[in-house]
Amino acid sequence: MQHNVLILDFGSQYTQLIARRVRELNIFCEIFPYNHFPSDLSAYKAVILGGSPFSVRAEDAPHPDLSQIRGKLPMLAVCYGAQYLAHFSGGEVAASNTREYGRANLSYIKDNEVFFDGVSENSQVWMSHSDSIKALPANAVKLASTHDVEFAAYKIEGETTYGIQYHPEVFHSTDGSKMLENFLVKIAEVPQNFTPGAFVEEMVAELKEKLGNDKVVLGLSGGVDSTVAAVLLNKAIGQNLYCIFVNNGLLRKNEFQNVLDQYKGMGLNVKGVDAGDRFLGELAGISDPETKRKTIGRVFIEVFDDESHLLEDVKWLAQGTIYPDVIESVSVKGPSATIKSHHNVGGLPDYMKLKIVEPLRMLFKDEVRRVGATLGIDPELLGRHPFPGPGLSIRILGDITPEKVQILQDVDSVFIEGLKSWGLYDKVWQAGAILLPVNSVGVMGDERTYEKVVALRAVESTDGMTADWVHLPYDFLMKVSNDIINKVKGVNRVVYDISSKPPATIEWE
Repeated sequence: MQHNVLILDFGSQYTQLIARRVRELNIFCEIFPYNHFPSDLSAYKAVILGGSPFSVRAEDAPHPDLSQIRGKLPMLAVCYGAQYLAHFSGGEVAASNTREYGRANLSYIKDNEVFFDGVSENSQVWMSHSDSIKALPANAVKLASTHDVEFAAYKIEGETTYGIQYHPEVFHSTDGSKMLENFLVKIAEVPQNFTPGAFVEEMVAELKEKLGNDKVVLGLSGGVDSTVAAVLLNKAIGQNLYCIFVNNGLLRKNEFQNVLDQYKGMGLNVKGVDAGDRFLGELAGISDPETKRKTIGRVFIEVFDDESHLLEDVKWLAQGTIYPDVIESVSVKGPSATIKSHHNVGGLPDYMKLKIVEPLRMLFKDEVRRVGATLGIDPELLGRHPFPGPGLSIRILGDITPEKVQILQDVDSVFIEGLKSWGLYDKVWQAGAILLPVNSVGVMGDERTYEKVVALRAVESTDGMTADWVHLPYDFLMKVSNDIINKVKGVNRVVYDISSKPPATIEWE
């Protein structure tokens, strides 16, 4: 991973997407805030400046120090980055008469320009800016235009510096990945050596050197991230890895035993701890979502700490932290306001005197799955939907009781098993049921009922940052609704959530 691409983050919603597109080219990259990037740039082969919600003309616009980069490393400036370079290099940036947002087509491409190798005339690109470059710096050359934007792309003569006013990373820029590949591979000559196999080999060697004969404890959740982290660590240090799987009483139906059974065949050293009653006792009477999360986090640490003390000489705590967690915790705007209390990054109490090891902290979710496949982990386990750390507690709106947990586990089971039997499970990023704090009038047989309402939620996404609701077949929804009402005592109405993220979130709490 020594052939890095550095991506400078100016607060754009698309920054992570740039990184994902670069990683898809088997090129390792890292995201850093524009005002806090590494002082030693010797490991980097190229730099990409991202977009931003700011205008370069605003007083509070981000101002990066590019003195160690400009003219010394190949640089691609995207949207805000392109306008920043133009504005502060003698060009002119002004407000557009119309906000340039959405699809556009390249109407002019400069001949024999490597950046546009293999890019067709009239290629579609995605614009997202309210300013526009009106004049280029004296030493810049126009490379491409659209009908509305004369300077859609340019390069600085005498430097390996390129600027583009559109977003090559979004799906709507049809040749965007090709342009990124041209810049990184043909122009910057960055090696394409970041593969799952190479990652496993390098990480196992790194873990062996870092951990030696030390003992490591890991909290398994049954999910993809902690499982892949466990198998990687097991490959490096074997039986010196101690895994603890805690049942917080808020897992899916029969999940505690099913997950333990699944781990048995993987050669992992796993201990199951059933602490469901302890968690539910602490949660009694609590309705506030954030208080629920904090309570679950606190009790989990207490249970985990109790179990860790039963092991002798443990020096490391392993976590399944992945790259989006890391990026959010060091974002341009400081720790994101949306980070939940149960987040992996930080939050450990001082009394747990353990060093942290996070073997997956540089990987996106899809990369974790590919690494897991390389390690030979069961595809069914790797394909599991994400499940929230606080479990069903944040899918029970209002206070939590054992009766409500049982109802929701039964509803969730019918829904998830239905998705699997209809061949829909793998087409969905995440699915679950929510128990609403309202009762509804219904009729069963000749009797009037007044029972619980549940909402079903199924979304499609690539990384959970944005999500669309899934258009599940009406026949499927009808069958699942009937099965839930007929099989789950206490529920008489089922609704389907058709909200996307944004503006809604995936979970309701």
